[in-house]
Amino acid sequence: MSGPTGHAALAAAGNAALAGAGLTAIDVHTHVHFSVRGAQSDAGRERIRQMQEHFRSDVAGMDLPGLAAFYRERRMAAVAFTIDSLGETAEHAPTNEEIGELAAEHRDAIVPFGSVHPLRGRGGAAIARRLIETYGMRGFKFHPSVQEFYPNDRTAYPIYEVLAEYGLPALFHTGQNGVGAGTKGGGGVRLKYSDPLYLDDVAADFPDMPIVMAHPSFPWQDVALAIATHKAQVYIDLSGWSPKYWPAQLVQYANTLLRHKVLFGTDFPLFTPERWRADLEKTEVRDSVKPGIMLDNALRLFGIEPA
Repeated sequence: MSGPTGHAALAAAGNAALAGAGLTAIDVHTHVHFSVRGAQSDAGRERIRQMQEHFRSDVAGMDLPGLAAFYRERRMAAVAFTIDSLGETAEHAPTNEEIGELAAEHRDAIVPFGSVHPLRGRGGAAIARRLIETYGMRGFKFHPSVQEFYPNDRTAYPIYEVLAEYGLPALFHTGQNGVGAGTKGGGGVRLKYSDPLYLDDVAADFPDMPIVMAHPSFPWQDVALAIATHKAQVYIDLSGWSPKYWPAQLVQYANTLLRHKVLFGTDFPLFTPERWRADLEKTEVRDSVKPGIMLDNALRLFGIEPA
């Protein structure tokens, strides 16, 4: 099944499965670090052990079927993705194709996002189109600091053109980065690429492409809030930080001007949904706003009609 008609059918099947799942939440930011084969290999098992030790969590290091089962048990769905690199990928990492294929088997719990390095340019646009039409990708993840590009680099624009054509969201990491944090030189990761101000150009140039700015955008939180209030198609996901440490202005805007544009996200396995929700109760976020954050705003973003 391929082509625009095929994509429409895949999207409709995904929406129907999600609408009928009785969801309580959609987590718009989770990482799949392992392919099925990688998780079962000796090297993969050792890497999982290291991740569980690092995150102090017994749920770190899931493959996609494991992630689906984890979220299904909680009556939640998860946006799942990997990160495309121009260099060699980790042997245990899943491919975009694996995520798409397995997500089709778990439509009630997984929303598949692709990842294409923006500097692939027109070649990347062709890859993105194939991933959408053949594998049913519902959006794409970009990580400016890890992928080392400015979001408004015109080389990336052919990829954005494809996403805008299909009306699919682009999820961009913003703000400080956990990768390399606390190490000498930050592991070579440069924070400048993740200043959300560069996304203002992208939002202006691609009004038909929804944009999700991932994480509280420290130290550029006010910039992110300004863009999200100014550009109708720009959202903020609330992943990567415990809610109890959110900047006061983020809470204020979540309660008011951006109450329909803030999204539940954990950055799983960094946070579990249980910890995130427990910490949300320690904030000044209004009870009337929480259903939108947890579910309703994401349903609107993905065009899902509740059952």
